[in-house]
Order: sequence, then structure tokens, then C-alpha cells
Amino acid sequence: MRPSLNPRLVNGPFDDPLLFIPFSYNHRAILFDLGDIHALSSRDILKLSHIFVTHTHMDHFTGFERVLRLFLGREKNLYIYGPKGFIKNIEGKLAGYTWNLVEHYEHSFTLHVAEVTRKQIIRQTYRCRKGFNKATSSLSETFSGKLLSEPAISVSGIILDHSIPCLGYSIEERFHINIKKDGLNHLGLETGPWIHKFKEALYNNDSHDTQFEVPDNKVKGGRNTFKLGELKEKIAMVSPGQKISYIADVVCSKENSEKIIAFVNGADYLFIETAFLDADKDLAAEKYHLTARQAGVIAGKAAVKKMIPFHFSPRYSGMEEMIQKEAETAYKMEIAR
Repeated sequence: MRPSLNPRLVNGPFDDPLLFIPFSYNHRAILFDLGDIHALSSRDILKLSHIFVTHTHMDHFTGFERVLRLFLGREKNLYIYGPKGFIKNIEGKLAGYTWNLVEHYEHSFTLHVAEVTRKQIIRQTYRCRKGFNKATSSLSETFSGKLLSEPAISVSGIILDHSIPCLGYSIEERFHINIKKDGLNHLGLETGPWIHKFKEALYNNDSHDTQFEVPDNKVKGGRNTFKLGELKEKIAMVSPGQKISYIADVVCSKENSEKIIAFVNGADYLFIETAFLDADKDLAAEKYHLTARQAGVIAGKAAVKKMIPFHFSPRYSGMEEMIQKEAETAYKMEIAR
């Protein structure tokens, strides 16, 4: 079965963090972190609907200008999330440019910024045509862990310690829908935009007795009508959805470790920083990072299905296999307990 979410690290393990997650059946993607983004094509960047930034150290945020430049003059909405102080960071970026021509743009790009604190999410909107001046007032809501809720997916966040607040993220599918080609062939149906509407109906928990129309390709303008439940039984295979978690730049404290283990528990993919080898754990603690061994233990205790180490310190250039081996050994030992 082809998965709906296909996560991939854009840069190498020694380079800036950037996890790109495109949606297989939708012209859409999300991003965890926003480091150097030049290795990602303009076409892929323009698929982005949401960006989730862990913190605004340069290697996690320097790609913002590239995204902004590509979205300018387009009829698009982009939602971007970050930790305490994030709105001020965004406004600083926007204030660095002159916007005297944007009022004449045919299309108006809108940037929606969310700052996540321990108690609340503060939201602010910036419209390109208005020179990215912020809306007269911000909106706020209680932060309960959930950042994005849609019928098919949700994104959750957790606040961790990197000497500053640093966010960890998880994206989860409610369930996964695969379309059976033999089922389509048996009914004489062809794929098309109606497949997306069909999936939406299932994610929205529409009644199985709902009448659902499908184009009849044998008759111009013709339609076939099915009960949603019957069509689901014939053409859809429903399975548990994926969970993809992302943890970057945290110290290995008891509080952090316990929070991460509970947050990423059972993830299909855990992308976790492994900045240092365990021989340098004192230096890792001083710089508020994990070692490869510490990351492997956390992943094992959380019983994740696959751990992907990333964000290695440049001091280990040429030692990539050693870092990966240390993390993998710790992970397997913890899983075997």
C-alpha cells in the first residue's frame, strides 16, 4: 500500500534540519523546521500549507526568506508555527524589507503566524498587499497540545528545553485509505477528482447510506450513484494511519526524556537529533543537545517503529556511520528489554 505521508530529510545529516512531508494524494506538503531550503525545489516549496519551526536558531529558521520570496504575489495562505517570541522573530524578518509595491499585486499572499507558549497559542495575520503590517489585534486560545486538526490529519506539539523553549512535533493520520484498483475495474470506474471527495466523505464520517455520485466515463456527463458504505466496501482498504514525530535540539534531562517518550510513543517514524557521540555527553549537556546513545534509548523506550538520526555536529565529519551505529545499538537494546 502506498502511504499518504512520505517524510524525507531535505539536507544531509551534518546540514540544516528540514523535514519535508508531502501528501501523496493531494498537491500539498508540510515542513518541520526551516533551515537552508535551497535543496528543495520551488515546486515543492509552493506545495507547503503549514510550517512548524522548533526554535529560531539560524540553522532552523534561515530558510524563511526563500519561502517568503516564492509565495509573494501568489493567491496563497501559509500557516507557520513557532515557540515563545516567534511573532517578534517573524516581524523582525518582515521589517527588513521595503514593501511599497505590494499593494499593486494582482494576488495577495497571507501569512498566518502562531506563537506557541506553555499556556496559549497566540495568532497573528500579515497580508502582503498591506505591506505585511499586522492585523489590529491578535487572537489567542488555550494550548492543549493540538496545533492543527483536520478530518484526515492532526499535528500536535510539545514544549521542550534547549536552554530556550523548543518545540517537538508529531503528525498523525486518523486512518489510511488505499483505493483498490481491482475494485475500480470491477465497477468500471476510473480515478479522478471524485476519489478525493470520496476520501473526504469517509474522514468526515458521512453516513454509509449517503448517496455518492461517481462520473460515468462511458456516457458524456453521466453519473453513477452508490451508497457510500457499499462503495467503501468495494473499492477502499482502510488501515491504521501513520504517526511521524520530529525532535530536534533538546538536552537529555529527566523531564525532557519523559515528555518525549510519552509524546512520540509508537510512532512509525521518529526523526531525532543525534548531535554528539556519547563519549562527549558532558559537552552535549553543556550545549543542550542529545547524544546518539541518548536518542537511541529514548526511541527504544517509546517503542517507535523506525528511528532516523539526524543533525550531527560538524565535529564528527566523516564519522557518520559511528553516530548511526551508536544510536541504532542503543535503540535495539532498549527494544529488546
